[in-house]
This record gives sequence, structure tokens and C-alpha cells, in this order.
Amino acid sequence: MTAEVHTRITGEELAETFDQEVPVDLSPYAAEDWVTLVLFWVMAGLVFLQFFTRYVLNDSYSWTEELASYTLVAVVFLGSAMCVRLSRHIQVDLIYRFLPPAVGRVAATVVDGVQVAFFAYACWLMWRYISLVGDEPMVMVQASKGILYWAVFAAFVLMLLRSVQVAIANLRRGYSPLERPEAFDGTEA
Repeated sequence: MTAEVHTRITGEELAETFDQEVPVDLSPYAAEDWVTLVLFWVMAGLVFLQFFTRYVLNDSYSWTEELASYTLVAVVFLGSAMCVRLSRHIQVDLIYRFLPPAVGRVAATVVDGVQVAFFAYACWLMWRYISLVGDEPMVMVQASKGILYWAVFAAFVLMLLRSVQVAIANLRRGYSPLERPEAFDGTEA
């Protein structure tokens, strides 16, 4: 069993870290990240308003719960598009350690193709769903649930586009996160 190593640091050394200028790099973030962040804070505001009106004022706004749940759905699906772009969805890469590199490359390419096909099919299903129930009204708010359904559809389209981008990048690079996860998690030297 290895022992933890704790390096001693003085108060002056710690204080110097606050004086250092750290460059801010926003390049890893895309449009869907910012939209998701805004929707997350809208949802947080709605949840706080629900809590405040229910427990402090003892007279809750019933519409806040409905809108908070709808914004949660939008955050989840737009966040999913973010995960597709970064290849951060759950994936099992154990089998690729035991496959010959050529077979692993073919398998990873097939996985990319299946992912693109899945998102294309999900877009089609969502389109059909919207055509059936897209004008259904919300319960507490005088608005259509179609707003939410269109947001989910847009997220699926974004996931489709991002999965195509990822597949093309994996083909150009010659490997994917499935084949070489260490190249994507910062552990490769």
C-alpha cells in the first residue's frame, strides 16, 4: 500500500498563488454549453422561487414546478449534445485492450456509425412525436408543450451533427476514445 505524500506549503507560497494571473481559455466551450448554462440557471431560479414561495411565503406558485421540470428536460438533452461533442457518454473500452489494433479500429468505426444512425433515428422519432402532440397545452401555463418538444428536437439534431463531427475526427485521427482513452483523459505522456 502506498502512502500519501503531503508537501508542506507556507502561507506566503499560498498567498502568491492568488497574485498569479491565470489565462482564461473559453475555446473548449461551444454554443450549446452556453445555452445549457443559461437554462440551468433559469431552472435554479425557478426552483428557488418555488422553495421561497412554498416555505417562506406559505403560498407557492404552482407554475414554477412545471417550468422547472421542463427546463430540466432541456438542460439534460442539451447537456447530452455537449457530451456527444466531447465523447463523454458512458462507453465500454475494455474489449479494445484485447483486440488487435486493426480490428479495434474497425469496431470503433462501426460504433461511430451506429451512434450517427441512432441520433438520426431519434431525430426522426422526435419529428413524428411533435407532429402528433406538438400543440398540446401545458398544465399551469398558457403555452404549448411544443416549445419543449422543439428544444428536445433541436438537441437531437445537435447530437446528430456532433456525432458526425466526432466520427469524422476519429477517422482523420486514426483512433477514437474507445481505442486510446488515455489520449483523451490527459494521462498520456
